[in-house]
Amino acid sequence: MKKILVLTGALFFSLLPLSACNEDDGVTTIKLNEVTHSVFYAPLYLADELGYFAEENIEIELVNGGGADNVMAAVLSEDADIGFCGPEPALYVQIGGSTDVPTVFGQLTKRDGSFLVSRIDEPNFAWTDLNGKEILAGRDGGVPAMTFEYVLNNHSLYDGENVFMNFDVDFNLMVSAFETGTADYCTMFEPTASEYEKAGKGYVVASVGEESGEIPYTCFIAKQSWLKSNEETVVGFLRAILKAVDYAVNTDAEEIATHLYAQFPSTSYASISTSVESYQNIDSWQTDLIMSEDSFDRLQDVIENAGKLDRRGNYETLVDHSFVQKAIDSLK
Repeated sequence: MKKILVLTGALFFSLLPLSACNEDDGVTTIKLNEVTHSVFYAPLYLADELGYFAEENIEIELVNGGGADNVMAAVLSEDADIGFCGPEPALYVQIGGSTDVPTVFGQLTKRDGSFLVSRIDEPNFAWTDLNGKEILAGRDGGVPAMTFEYVLNNHSLYDGENVFMNFDVDFNLMVSAFETGTADYCTMFEPTASEYEKAGKGYVVASVGEESGEIPYTCFIAKQSWLKSNEETVVGFLRAILKAVDYAVNTDAEEIATHLYAQFPSTSYASISTSVESYQNIDSWQTDLIMSEDSFDRLQDVIENAGKLDRRGNYETLVDHSFVQKAIDSLK
């Protein structure tokens, strides 16, 4: 018994300096798993590079999940505090009948961020020009491909009838496959699209997101239990993102590129600037971070149109805007 007491006391006192250190610096680390690393998500990185997270005593531990399913798995297993991806994985969990459905507590991008690239210059491109063509637009069941199919259908173009969507190529290999001769068109995110055009390999002819309308493309998702036990941190996180979105919307793309370069060191300032300007031009970011029910319904329309939705989800139980509303109120 004496040995146990001595060991317990020693352990207690050995932990004191560490606890005191954490309390003194007051910094909270958030483990954030993102679906991919893209200029499309510029405000998330600007919040870090401009010191907005630091102002909230927050440090971000960023992990590239490499897909929405992986992001959701990290949130469910508590390997991540916050997941950054589309809301569809949480929707699928809800439809599956789970009692532990992660909550969408903020929305960053409000439309598809991909651009359609053609092999030939088409200054007067119309969506009906895709009649009889083959397109690389993502994996079957992925939101990029489903959104693209939704756009096609709105122009009376149907896969397997008067247009062919090639689902055989992995999302990360689409550009290289297109370059080697597969398909007539390919969808690409920035900065890949503008760099591809600059290299003289193809031509950007349309924005998928501009044509599809607003959908909640990428959101912040977390377990409700984590949100409730970390309310102050969550509100601070959203406050930092709100500031960064405002900066991204109202600042010249060239200036923004100087701050983003540290996040994309292998990409030139010019490419980053072009990418940011492209996303500014199509009104990519949700300035108040609030997901509307209309946009959520359109996302379900997109998934349902692709035949991937057994039944529709419930907006009220999937989304919680109380945290972002507190962040907005605190900035007024």
